[in-house]
Amino acid sequence: MTARTIMVQGTASSVGKSIVCAALCRLFRQDGLRVAPFKSQNMALNAFVTPDGGEIGRAQAVQAEAARVVPTVDMNPILLKPEGDARSQVVVLGKSIGSLGAADYHTRKPELRTLVREALDRLRASHDLVVIEGAGSPAEINLKERDIVNMYVAQIADAPVVLVGDIDRGGVFAAFVGTMELLEPHERARVAAFVVNKFRGDIRLLEPGLRFLEERTRVPVLGVLPYVKQLRVADEDSVSLEERRGRRRAKADEIEIAVVRLPRISNYDDFQPLEHEPGVVVRFVEHEGAIAGADLVVVPGTKSTMADLAWLRQSGLAAAIVARARRGEPVLGICGGCQILGETIADPHGVESPETFAEGLGLLAFHTQFGREKRTSQVRARGARATFLCDPDAPAGPSGGDLFGYEIHMGRLARLPHASGAFAVVARNGVADRDLDGDASGDGAVVGTMIHGLFENIEVRRTLLAHLRRRKGLPPPPPGTAVPSASDEYDRLADVVRNNVNMDLLRRLVQP
Repeated sequence: MTARTIMVQGTASSVGKSIVCAALCRLFRQDGLRVAPFKSQNMALNAFVTPDGGEIGRAQAVQAEAARVVPTVDMNPILLKPEGDARSQVVVLGKSIGSLGAADYHTRKPELRTLVREALDRLRASHDLVVIEGAGSPAEINLKERDIVNMYVAQIADAPVVLVGDIDRGGVFAAFVGTMELLEPHERARVAAFVVNKFRGDIRLLEPGLRFLEERTRVPVLGVLPYVKQLRVADEDSVSLEERRGRRRAKADEIEIAVVRLPRISNYDDFQPLEHEPGVVVRFVEHEGAIAGADLVVVPGTKSTMADLAWLRQSGLAAAIVARARRGEPVLGICGGCQILGETIADPHGVESPETFAEGLGLLAFHTQFGREKRTSQVRARGARATFLCDPDAPAGPSGGDLFGYEIHMGRLARLPHASGAFAVVARNGVADRDLDGDASGDGAVVGTMIHGLFENIEVRRTLLAHLRRRKGLPPPPPGTAVPSASDEYDRLADVVRNNVNMDLLRRLVQP
């Protein structure tokens, strides 16, 4: 049986398509359907690694988790990872095929349509329902001729389209009507319903606008979804970083974690679990004064390590981080941030940068060299030495003492003789391995790791926060303050949809 389909498109980027898709994945899974997410082309620097080592957008991994299925590369067959204003690394079926300029990539879209169709067909052959996400807006008329992610996909999937608009930004009715006006008649015919997203206030005041929208377009409003606060679901869009600007400093009884907002930051969703911990303030900072007084400074992942290292030096943050480390104050580097903390970075093949060599910050004992082959792997590891992230001698936690995460990098670390590694890798992609990850300084104040997703591990979070609270002279956090599980959050999202949309209409949209 070929799976039914439903597609979520938006009036613009960042209107909440990914979250609505995740909610639908969990809702229909609760109803007993085998559900799979799909997005033909994703542009994001927050990525995830599937169990077989393929790279996909973080949003589709989140949606797969919501649907309680294993993520696969078919769920996001094309991933674009921006390297500049007009160039991206292109990942096809989980593997990088190199970097392309925007014009070159655009010329290859016709051949990629076959790949998109085949991936979608494989998902439909093994599931009851495929929840499809669009990208940007279907009314981007300059891109429609070679569209491979919006109405083209709706057509090949024969999918009804739910159009989502963000009322929190304002102008949502103009966005809905304008989008419909710019669609071709056969495209308008596919739009089956509207969803107003991120509403705050008295819905009675909105009802005249909803009636106007339905009368003007002859398309029903499926529902109005409220603004959901403190949602613990991974972001993949840089707009979510803009929303974090101006976050307050920590109070005397709170922990403050300052994450350097590199110009080409990637996988910043690493820190979302910490953002939801009680008594923790996570700030994304861009100047040296902003890290003064922070309990932990993090240099995160980056798509362009050498360029962001140069920016760190120009901004004064590099010198401030080194001074902090010399004082024994905690510093953490993840992936590209880990490489920045090392002795040197070499890119002899020009894989990531036109620069072939750069001096690192010299805080950790390894050299980095970029190769042509990207490592993408799910990782199981354990602490190699005592640091603020782990205590190898501590009693095993719920995971048996092991931690889980994933690697996405093209740089390889060559440790100096006295380096011991921060973690010991015991398996990659389910295959036993014996390797060291990253490094830690002699006093344990500086830690570098190539593993993303560390803070999804509750024992890592507990160890880190307990260490930071001790340094600050604070008592351990009180019991009963556990962060809700991801599954709880997906159930919460599903409940929001059930309680705020016309469920009879929604079920009709996915009936054969």
